[in-house]
Amino acid sequence: MDNFQIETAQNVSIQQNAAGIGERILAYLIDLLIIIAYFIIAVFIISVLHLDYGDEWAFWLILSLPPFLYFILWETFWDGKTPGKAAMKIKVAQLDGSRPVFSNYLVRWLLRLLDITLAFGGVAVVAILLNGRGQRLGDMAAGTTVISERQRVRFNQTILVDIPEDYIAVYPQVTVFSDAEMRKIKTIFTEARRDADHNIILELSKKVSALMDITPQEKPLQFVDRVIADYNYYTQKL
Repeated sequence: MDNFQIETAQNVSIQQNAAGIGERILAYLIDLLIIIAYFIIAVFIISVLHLDYGDEWAFWLILSLPPFLYFILWETFWDGKTPGKAAMKIKVAQLDGSRPVFSNYLVRWLLRLLDITLAFGGVAVVAILLNGRGQRLGDMAAGTTVISERQRVRFNQTILVDIPEDYIAVYPQVTVFSDAEMRKIKTIFTEARRDADHNIILELSKKVSALMDITPQEKPLQFVDRVIADYNYYTQKL
């Protein structure tokens, strides 16, 4: 699995997990099984109804149209997911982290013919392996990728910090945050401090203090650091 950096709408750089090639293949196979199951059921129903030969065009429409539109319809109306993608906890996303629009889905769907259908997936696999952002040709043209929604948390991404026994907390309001929210705050703060990006630290401080409905008593860097420590203090007491 490749990690790549994307820029959010708030100009905050975060790391995103590109879905692994194995996950994408399994997702495709699940979707393919669903399409095959639909085809078998449709043929069975049509044969049972004994419809006239003059309705043959309708038969082919019923058999071919849903499978033909399967991927673009599911991804458009289900936040970049198909049943196979949902089962593997992956989805289509734009490189900037925002939700794709219909034109993005349309471009990657149109190029599916070249990427997957005609080449039996070979072109897509090679492109994904070489690209580094999990993009097949359709994704490159559409400005999208397929990301994993699974949380892969390294130790340095956890909310845990060392708290001295005589530690005195300052902000009880930190309990408004969930573990996931505090983990995100800590990750952004750690990366911004590592990169000496004071603008991000300042914006993070403003956002955190607004959510806590308080006026910070320290400078932005010390404030966010204190918030993380206070959160650990209060959650470890529970």
